[in-house]
Amino acid sequence: MNGTRVVVLGAGVVGAACARELSLAGFDVVVVDRGRPAGGTTSHGEGNLLVSDKAPGAELALARLSNRLWPRVLAEIAAEGPRAAAAAEFDAKGGIVVATTSAGAAALTAFAEAQAAAGVVTKSLTALEVAALEPALTRSVVAAVHYPEDAQVQPAGAALALLGSALAHGARLRADTEVVGAVVAGGRITGVRVPGAVIGADVVVNAAGPWAGIASGRLGAPIAVRPRRGEVLVTTPMPGVVRHKVYDADYVGAVGADSGELQTSAVVESTRGGTVLIGSSRRQVGFDDTLRPDVLGAIAEKALRLFPALAEAAVMRAYGGFRPYVDDHLPVVGPDPRLPNLWHATGHEGAGIGLSVGTALVLREMLTGVAPSCPVEEFTVDRPAVLS
Repeated sequence: MNGTRVVVLGAGVVGAACARELSLAGFDVVVVDRGRPAGGTTSHGEGNLLVSDKAPGAELALARLSNRLWPRVLAEIAAEGPRAAAAAEFDAKGGIVVATTSAGAAALTAFAEAQAAAGVVTKSLTALEVAALEPALTRSVVAAVHYPEDAQVQPAGAALALLGSALAHGARLRADTEVVGAVVAGGRITGVRVPGAVIGADVVVNAAGPWAGIASGRLGAPIAVRPRRGEVLVTTPMPGVVRHKVYDADYVGAVGADSGELQTSAVVESTRGGTVLIGSSRRQVGFDDTLRPDVLGAIAEKALRLFPALAEAAVMRAYGGFRPYVDDHLPVVGPDPRLPNLWHATGHEGAGIGLSVGTALVLREMLTGVAPSCPVEEFTVDRPAVLS
């Protein structure tokens, strides 16, 4: 044990990954969460581990690093406890991005070529190949690209597997505990205040997801992370109908849109249990958790254009969650220049599941003075979108 005390704020997938990585490195870790582990954004996601939706740059590098790490991390957890690793339901099923218009096909082709130049494995598909891979997909496909590196996990199961491993390596959890302030001495954060107590720390990691902006404000170093809401429809089991993660090429534009107005695109995939997850939407409504029928209807309408067979599907539930949004659409990972000993690991928006293990690794590397395994300069806390 190196004796360094670390308080991780947030027991979602990013906080759990950070807790595990730091515990394995010998840090004395306490995870503090305002609710229950994986009970916030993590449990309201789809579990995507994607490279297909990221343009060349630092975030794509982080995604590729994370996708290489996920099988290794889960294998290590399986050696500790097979049931926990199995609950993560890792599935390297690959993704298919399709365009149904000529304009969309041109944009998709250019995007895929740029990704391939950056090292991503891509394969343009013919109409016959698309039909063989996804028989239920519409035949009105102008272009399609297969991304074999895309994968999926069950998000809550994956987060709990990471957290369980952290606890097995000495980390401690304080659930249902709200952080209300910071303890500062000599200009450095030395702990966090919770109701009736102080938790001492040599390092505090803000991994509170969409609540990271609130948490950072309470600590006296606010960052501009805001919630961006999304919804998902879930069908009854339909085994074999959808075989990959399939989405329309306009999904990338919806992710990157700066407007707070509703953005929807067709994103369809199945789970190991056979249910089909249908997304996606993005809108800025603060922490209003109302499920709106018009939003769900817009999601369903676009999904039906891709998979007409879903018209016969029975929707058994819908859910929504909040993604940690930053105006420049990049994660926030690194030390806070205003308050020494405070670090941030947030702002991943809808990519937090996939990017979690890579984020945890580069955080540990930076904390211990090791060169990061991928570029991190674009993720700094002192950039305009974060400190605006």
